[in-house]
Amino acid sequence: MAHLALESAVELVEQALQRAGAGTAMARAASLCLVRAEAQGLASHGLYRVGQYATHLRNGRANGAAIPAVVKRKSSALLVDAQGGLAFGACGLAVDQGIEAAREHGSCFVGVVRSHHAGVMVDHLRPVAAAGMVGLAFSNSPAAMPAAGGSHPIFGTNPVAAIFPRRQGDPLMLDLSLSEVARGKLMVAAREGRSIPTGWALDPQGQPTTDPQAGMDGMMLAVGGGAKGAMLALMVELLVTAVIGARFGFEASTFFVDEGNEPGLGQVFLVIDPGALAGSASFLDRVEQLVDEMLSDENVRLPGARRLALERRAAVEGLTISDELLHQLRALAEAPPQ
Repeated sequence: MAHLALESAVELVEQALQRAGAGTAMARAASLCLVRAEAQGLASHGLYRVGQYATHLRNGRANGAAIPAVVKRKSSALLVDAQGGLAFGACGLAVDQGIEAAREHGSCFVGVVRSHHAGVMVDHLRPVAAAGMVGLAFSNSPAAMPAAGGSHPIFGTNPVAAIFPRRQGDPLMLDLSLSEVARGKLMVAAREGRSIPTGWALDPQGQPTTDPQAGMDGMMLAVGGGAKGAMLALMVELLVTAVIGARFGFEASTFFVDEGNEPGLGQVFLVIDPGALAGSASFLDRVEQLVDEMLSDENVRLPGARRLALERRAAVEGLTISDELLHQLRALAEAPPQ
């Protein structure tokens, strides 16, 4: 196993993405988010994604020259165009604009179109909590799950996230995909030669599988294994496509192939200022009342607590990754520029 300080990991990823064709700002935004995900123990959204992103940049599935911009604004409704680039800069712009507008209007709804894989959704919301506001985030992804009662993939794993600030202590950070697990976990298992539990995915013939590659070639199971998860995926799909103008998941080539189209996916961020409603002081009091009730059961762990503890530990101790992954990252960082 290999060890990397966080800043060294950021510099390595940044260089790898720039060599693949990403502009300076795009590479920096992506590298910070990927390393943060790795530091939180989220390998499926961390450094394993660097090779995928670099390939998409080189093959034209992501536009390395893209500069995200606000293209529509009506009061507290905004639309950001990611211009086919990696999603992180566009999501950062959307959240920053959302906070600014929510300060004025009490809330703001921001859509991001022509986007790519958005990583850990709740991490985009951290500035919202830092501003004392509530944030919600939604994204679609390439088709991986059927509609309720269906037999072919239509919806993506369609993650949802929320963040709630606290008066003291870390914010409550909720983040989940609407499949039983994030599809990236199958990617990691396939690369590491591990099987997956039954109940995560179906093979291309619609049969339960413990083979992660067969699962990626087949379909993910909705959270809970039934119709409720598929209905939630439908809700997110419409919110981040029909409302803002992004592509459906079934119109986007899977992230797990080198060749394909620009995914053109959508993200949505909702920023809410509690000061415009219950009042900031009342909101913070009520959050603590609920947290105290939750923690009255000794086995309860607040959402986000484990991730943040791992991230703080990684800031001191660095990252531990496989020698194979470090070799891949260095090769990408030394590759001929696109």
